Amino acid sequence: MTQIDQIMQQAATACEQYKKIPPAQRAAFLEAIGAEITARREVLVKTAGEETNLPMARLNGEIVRTTTQLQKFADLVKEGSWVEAVIDTKPNIRRMLVPVGPVVVFGASNFPFAFSTAGGDTASALAAGATVVVKAHPAHPRTSQTMFEAIQAAIVQSGMPAHTVQHVTGDYHTGKALVIHPFTTGVGFTGSLQGGKPSAPMRPKGRCRSLSLPK
Repeated sequence: MTQIDQIMQQAATACEQYKKIPPAQRAAFLEAIGAEITARREVLVKTAGEETNLPMARLNGEIVRTTTQLQKFADLVKEGSWVEAVIDTKPNIRRMLVPVGPVVVFGASNFPFAFSTAGGDTASALAAGATVVVKAHPAHPRTSQTMFEAIQAAIVQSGMPAHTVQHVTGDYHTGKALVIHPFTTGVGFTGSLQGGKPSAPMRPKGRCRSLSLPK
């Protein structure tokens, strides 16, 4: 078994547990991630500044945006209407949106917080009940690792399955292996056409509905 196989197997196994977590607990988990990020804010901003050369004001603003996204998704999970539950008694048909499996999230080069390790794609997938495998962007690996440590702390604090979120580094081939893996059911990617375009056709792996931020 390759490292990617092991990671995706862990993600699939954890998803079977995580998708059964009650909404209130899932929301508390998202809020815990936000709190852990806030606690590491100074280190995160300093590290991201060293790796990206983005100004401190921009990075501080992006931290706020990231924690706000987590809170908004937590609120949406608690509110509950996103599942679009329908009960039709004639005939007896019941329908609702459910998580379908692990989601791979790629970090963006120019948004080390809001569109990376704990950004909107990760928050959306976790809110929906899916586990996440983060592919760190090579432009800010230390920032991504520190953010992942915040998520890990929230996992432990909230009693979530150990592999609810996993962190992977590597090159294009690592990313491709994650995308085409049989256990991958959704992908979140922010970046260039060149960076996201496959070199060869990839077979479809299923469909995944993710949440959108409330307006």
